[in-house]
Amino acid sequence: DVDECALGLDDCHSDAICQNTSKLYKCMCKVGYTGEGKKCEDIDECDNDFNGGCVHECFNIPGNYRCTCYDGFMLAHDGHNCLDTDECMFNNGGCQHVCVNTVGSYECRCKEGFFLSDNQHTCIHRSEEGMSCMNKDHGCAHICRETPKGGVACECRPGFELSKNQRSCILTCNHGNGGCQHTCDDADDGPICGCHPKYIMHVDGKTCLEKEETAVEISEGNTTTGADVDKRVKRRLLMETCAVNNGGCDRTCKDTSTGVHCSCPVGFTLQFDGKTCKDIDECQSNNGGCDHFCKNTVGSFDCSCRKGFKLLTDEKSCQDIDECSFERTCDHTCINHPGTFECTCNKGYALYGFTHCGDINECSVNNGGCQQLCVNTLGDYECLCHSNYKLHWNKKDCVETKGPLPDSMAPKVLLHCIKSRGSDRCFLSCSSDVQVFSGTQDAYTLTCGRSSQLKKKQQNANASIWLAIKISVTFKLNEGKCSLKKTEMFQEGLEQMIPVMESFHYVNLTCSSGKKVHGALSRLTATREIYITADFELETSQKEVTDTCDVRCARKKTEKRFRKTIRTLRKTVSRDQFRIRVSGMDHEVARKSLKLSEPQQSCGAGQMHVGNRCVLRLNLCAFTCVSVQNKNKSNAKTPPNQNQTMPNLTCDLNEGEKRLIEGSREQVVSNQCSPGEYSPDGFKPCLPCPLGTYQPEAGRVSCFPCGGGLTTRHSSAALFQDCETKVQCSPGHFYNTTTHRCIRCTVGTYQPEFGQNYCISCPGNTTTDFDGSTNITQCKNRQCGGELGDYTGYIESPNYPGDYPANTECTWNINPPPKRRILIVVPEIFLPIEDECGDYLVMRKSSSSNSVTTYETCQTYERPIAFTSRSKKLWIQFKSNEGNSAKGFQVPYVTYDEDYQELIEDIVRDGRLYASENHQEILKDKKLIKALFDVLVHPQNYFKYTAQESREMFPRSFIRLLRSKVSRFLRPYK
Repeated sequence: DVDECALGLDDCHSDAICQNTSKLYKCMCKVGYTGEGKKCEDIDECDNDFNGGCVHECFNIPGNYRCTCYDGFMLAHDGHNCLDTDECMFNNGGCQHVCVNTVGSYECRCKEGFFLSDNQHTCIHRSEEGMSCMNKDHGCAHICRETPKGGVACECRPGFELSKNQRSCILTCNHGNGGCQHTCDDADDGPICGCHPKYIMHVDGKTCLEKEETAVEISEGNTTTGADVDKRVKRRLLMETCAVNNGGCDRTCKDTSTGVHCSCPVGFTLQFDGKTCKDIDECQSNNGGCDHFCKNTVGSFDCSCRKGFKLLTDEKSCQDIDECSFERTCDHTCINHPGTFECTCNKGYALYGFTHCGDINECSVNNGGCQQLCVNTLGDYECLCHSNYKLHWNKKDCVETKGPLPDSMAPKVLLHCIKSRGSDRCFLSCSSDVQVFSGTQDAYTLTCGRSSQLKKKQQNANASIWLAIKISVTFKLNEGKCSLKKTEMFQEGLEQMIPVMESFHYVNLTCSSGKKVHGALSRLTATREIYITADFELETSQKEVTDTCDVRCARKKTEKRFRKTIRTLRKTVSRDQFRIRVSGMDHEVARKSLKLSEPQQSCGAGQMHVGNRCVLRLNLCAFTCVSVQNKNKSNAKTPPNQNQTMPNLTCDLNEGEKRLIEGSREQVVSNQCSPGEYSPDGFKPCLPCPLGTYQPEAGRVSCFPCGGGLTTRHSSAALFQDCETKVQCSPGHFYNTTTHRCIRCTVGTYQPEFGQNYCISCPGNTTTDFDGSTNITQCKNRQCGGELGDYTGYIESPNYPGDYPANTECTWNINPPPKRRILIVVPEIFLPIEDECGDYLVMRKSSSSNSVTTYETCQTYERPIAFTSRSKKLWIQFKSNEGNSAKGFQVPYVTYDEDYQELIEDIVRDGRLYASENHQEILKDKKLIKALFDVLVHPQNYFKYTAQESREMFPRSFIRLLRSKVSRFLRPYK
C-alpha cells in the first residue's frame, strides 16, 4: 500500500486532514471547518443564537472563535463570561476624594461642601452665594456652564444624555455598557439590561448568574434504549471538540485523536481538571525579572521603579533619571546621582530651597573678618579702610599711613637712572596697580598705574587745563628672548638712594618676538628678534608753567625732556641694563641669547637655562601675583622678611606657571601666623592672642576682643566660643556682649551653632518666616506670581522645591493668545492637611469668589491630573497661613488651538490616563510631559515622532490610548 498522505500525493484541502486507507486515502475537514474534505469552509461559531457562548463580543477566527469584553470588563476564566473591573482598586481611579465602582465603569464623588469639576476627577469648593455654576444649588447633575446672559446651562458627561428637565443626566449604553454585565438596550428612561441565554438575570437587574446544567437525562419509563445511548455518546463526542464552546477550555484548545487538549497562555497554568487556567504570580519567582518593584496582575505582571528611576522599553529594567538634563533643575551646578541629584553653588553663593543659589553676605559674619569696613558684592566681598589707613596684603587688616598724600604726590610709576661704571643703568619702579598678562611662550604685557584715558584735569583758580602726554616707543634687540625673570638688585642699593629721572601715571610694557606689535599681543612666529614696546603716559609738569611759558609751552618742554630720557632708555635696554622693580624685587625685561658655541641642554616645562643648568622658572607672578579669584586663600607673595604692602597685581598664567605659583603659595601659607596668633606683618615669628581676645584666621596682624569685659580661658584663643560668656547660647540665638544675654536671631538671619556672637544673614533675596531660625533651610524666597501669556510656562510655589514660606500670597494671570485655550497638568501637589485648608491653590476665571472655578485644592495630592480651563483666561491664587509648610507645587501649563478642544478634553477626561502607574509617571516626567504637550498643542505633531522614538519614550498602552483618539479626530473617514 502506498501512503499518499505521507508522500503528499493527496488532493485534500489545506484545512482538511488526510487519512490513509488500505486502498487509497480519505479527506476529512478539520474541526471548525465544514465540507467533504477536498473543499472545506470555516464555520462561523459566532453566527448563532448563542453568540458563540460569548456574553459581549464574539470574533470568528479560522477554525475557532474568541470572546472579548467591553471597556470596564475583563474576561472570566471560562473565556466567555465578562466580569466587572474595579477601577477604584488602582490609585483610587484617579479621583481626588471618593471613587465609587460601578458595573462597567466608575465615578468620582466629592466630600460635603465640594462638587466634581469638569475633568470628573478633582473637586471644587462650593460657593454659598449667588446663582452661578459655583453655587451648590445650580441644579446641574454633571457639568454647569454659565451663559452669556448670566444664567446657567447644564451638560452631561460622555455616555450620558440630558433629560427633558435640562438638569438631570440619563445613562446610556455608551458609558460602561449602561451598567449591564451582559447586554444593554437604550430606552427613554435609561438602559435595560439582559443576559446571555445560558444565564439568568440577578435581582439587581444588572448582573447575570449562570444556569445550573442538567446532570442526568431521564428517558421515558426509566429505560435507555441503545439508540438513545448512541445519540447521547454522539452528542457528547460532538461537544468535546474545539469547535464547540472552545472544547470547554479556558483559553487555548487543540483537537487530538484522544479528544480536546487544553493549554494556557503565558502567565497561566493548567489546573487538574485539564481545562481551567489559573493565574501565575510571576513576582514570586526572581521578582518577575523586575529591577525594582513587581506587581502581579491577571495573566501577567507589572514592573515599576523607585523614585528617581524610569522604566525602560523592556518594561523590566530601571534606568536612573538624569535630572540634570532638565531645564531649571539647578541655579548653578547640577550633579546627578543614582535616583537623585545634587545642586551646588559657585563660590560666594549658598544653596537654599534644594536647587537655588543666593549670594552670601560675608559681612554679616564678624564683619567678614575685616578689621574696619566690609562691603558685600555678588559672590564676593571686599574689606576697606578708613582715611589715613591702607589695606594690608592679607586684604583684611588695615595699616596706618603717615597721613593723606596730596594728589600731586600720589603714588606714580617712577623711572630711576644712575651712571655706574661709565654707563647708564635704569629701572622702572611700579608701586601700585600692577598687571601681568602672559601671551605666547616668549611674550608678555605688563602695565603699571592707571591710564587717564586723556581725561581733562581741572585745576582750582586759574581753571588751567593740564593735558596728559602719551608717548609710545619701541626698542629692538637683534637677538634675545622675552623674559620677566627675577634678577639681582642693582648694587647701588635701595631705590630711595637713586635719583628719579621721570615719573609717569601709566606705563604699558609689551615684549614680543617676531614682528613689531602695538597694543594687544597676537600669536607670533619664533625668531631671534624681539621688540619691546613701551607706552608712557605723563602729565605736563606744573613747574614748567611761568608767566612767559604757558601750558602749550610747558608741554613742549616736557616732551623735549622726555625725548632725552628715551635716548637714555634705548641705551640701557640694548646693554641689558634696564629692570622692572615690583615690591622691592628687580626683574629683567629681556635676556640676550647665548652664544652659539655654548652647548645648551633641553629644559622641561616650567624650567629655564641658568648657565648650563636647567632651573625652575620663577617669574614676576611667582612672587608678586595677588589672586583676586580666591578670597579665602592667602594671596600674599611677599617674602616673610619684608614688611611691606603688596601692590594690586593680577596675572594671566599658563597651567605650568599656575602649578608653580601654587607651590610658592604653600610656602607662604606655611610661614603665616596660625589662628589664635598674630604678628605685625602676619608672618612668623608670631605672638599668641592675649587673654580676652581671639583670632579665627591665619596671617592676621591683630586679634579680635571678646567684648563686654569678657576674658578667655587661655591665650591663643581662636574662636569666640573660647570667651568665657555668662550664658551658653543655643542655636537660633547670639550672645550680646553688652547685655550679656542670648538674643534671638532676627527675621532674615539664622544661627546653627551653640555659643556664637553673631547670626548669619540669609543668602540672596531670601528671608525666614520667624525669628530664632537655626538652619539655612529656613531661609526662603518669597518671590512669586506675575502675568503669564506665553504658549507654555510654569506656575510654581515660592521657594520650590524647598518648603514655601508662611503667610504668603501669590497671584498669577494666564492670558493666552487669541483663539487658544489653556491646558493644566498638576503632576503632584504638597499642602499640609493638618492646617484645615489654611494653605490652598485655586484656579478660576477671575478674582471674584463666584467666578467659574477650574481647580481648587488644599491638600496633598501625589497622583497627577490634567484638565482644561473652564474659562479662556485664568486667575490663579496660592495662599499660606502661619502654620505648617510643605514642598508646594510646580504646575506646567500650555495653550492649544481651540479647534482641538473636543480632542483634548477626550484625552484628559479618560480615566485610563491616570489608572496606570506608568501613565502617571509620564505626567511627572519633565521630558515626557514636554513631548506630550507637543502632541496636545498640535495633534498633527504626533506623526512626526517615529515608532522607534515613541516606543523609547512612552509605554505601549499610552501609545494605544493616544493613537486611537488622535487618529479618530484627524482621520474620521479613513
